[in-house]
Amino acid sequence: MEAPDYLLQLLLILLAARIFAELATRLKSPSVIGELLAGVVLGPSLFGWLEPGETLRLLAEIGIILLLFEVGLETDVRALARSGGRALTVATAGFVLPFVLGFAIARYLIGLDLLPALFIGGTLTATSIGITVRVLTDLKRQDSSEGRIVLGAAVIDDVMGVILLALLYEFSVGGGISLVNVGKVLLFVGLFFVLAAPVAKLMSVVIKRFDTVSEVPGLVPTAMVSLVLFFAWLAHAVGAPELLGGFAAGLALSRRFFLPFGAALRADPDFAHRVEEQMKPIVHLFTPIFFVMVGLSLNLREVDWSSGFIWILSLSLLAAAVLGKLAGALLIPEPWPRRWIIGTAMIPRGEVGLIFAELGRAGGILNNETYAGMIIVIALTTLLPPFIMKAMYRRMAIA
Repeated sequence: MEAPDYLLQLLLILLAARIFAELATRLKSPSVIGELLAGVVLGPSLFGWLEPGETLRLLAEIGIILLLFEVGLETDVRALARSGGRALTVATAGFVLPFVLGFAIARYLIGLDLLPALFIGGTLTATSIGITVRVLTDLKRQDSSEGRIVLGAAVIDDVMGVILLALLYEFSVGGGISLVNVGKVLLFVGLFFVLAAPVAKLMSVVIKRFDTVSEVPGLVPTAMVSLVLFFAWLAHAVGAPELLGGFAAGLALSRRFFLPFGAALRADPDFAHRVEEQMKPIVHLFTPIFFVMVGLSLNLREVDWSSGFIWILSLSLLAAAVLGKLAGALLIPEPWPRRWIIGTAMIPRGEVGLIFAELGRAGGILNNETYAGMIIVIALTTLLPPFIMKAMYRRMAIA
C-alpha cells in the first residue's frame, strides 16, 4: 500500500474513533464502546473501508503498551492499605470465580480445546478500573467506603490480570501449556517487577534533572515514551508480553507508588504529576487505534447468527462474568446495599477484557465466532454496569 493510502486510513481511524467516542459519552456510555463500534463500522462487518494491516497493527500495539502505562501510572497502591482485607477478598474471589466458571463453560459446555478455554476464562477475570473510577467520580463516591474497597480490589485485579496475561501469552507463543514455562514466566515477571521500580525511579531522576536545564521543549514526553518502549522491549526479552513493560513502567513512576526500600527513590509527586499530564495527550492519541483495530478484526458477517453456538456461548459467559464478580462482593461483611454496589462496580471488562480477547485472536487461539461472542460479552459488561450503579445509588440509602 502506498504512503498516502496509509495516511488516509489513519485519518479515518482517528476521526471515526473521536466521533463515536463523543457520541458514546453523550449517551452516558464508556468511550471505549464508541471506539470499538467505529472499528465495526469501518471494517468488514459493515462498510469494509479498512482492514487491519501490519502497519496499523504496529500502531495499535504501541497504543496498548501506552494504555497499560497509563493504567500503571494511575494505579493507587496505597488504596490497598486503606481498603485492607476486604479489597483482597473481593479481588481474589472476583478473579478466581469468573476464571473457573468461564473455563468450565468453554471447556465442558461448549467443548472448546484447553487453550481457548483458558483464554476465555482469563478474559472474564478482567475489571476496567478506568470505567469504574469514572462512574464513582461522577457520583462523588470515589472516597466512600465502597469506593475505597472497589479501587483497592481493582488494583489487585490489575496485577493478577497482567500476570495471567503473561502466562497466556507464553502459552500462545509456545503452542501449549507447560509447567516449566509457567515457572519461567512467574520468575521473570517477579524479577521484572522488582527491577523495574528502582530502574524507572533512577531514570526519572535523570530525566527530571535534564528537564530543568534543557532549552528544547518536550523532553519529558519524549523521554517517557522512550522509557516505556524500552521497558516493553525488555519485557519481551525476558519472555513476557510487551504490554507488561508498559504497565510496570507506569506503576513504578506512579506518584501513588511507594517502595519499601530507600526513601531517596521515592517518587516526587510534582514531577510524577507533570509526567502524567504531559503523557496523556500521547496516550489518548494512540490508544483509540487499538480499540478501533479490535472492531476491524471482527467480521460479524462471517458469524452464523442462526447458530445456537454464538448465543449459548455469549449468554452463558455473560452470566458467569456477572455472577463471578458479584459473588466476591457478597462475601465481605458490609451492608447488603453496599455489597451490591461493590459487586456491580467490579463487572465492567472494558479495555482490559479486550486486550485478553485480542491476544487470543491474534495468536490464532480464538476463531471468529468465539471472538465475536467474547466481544459481545465484553461490550455488555462494559455498557450496562454504569447505568445500573447510578440506578442503585438513587434507590439505595448508602451513607
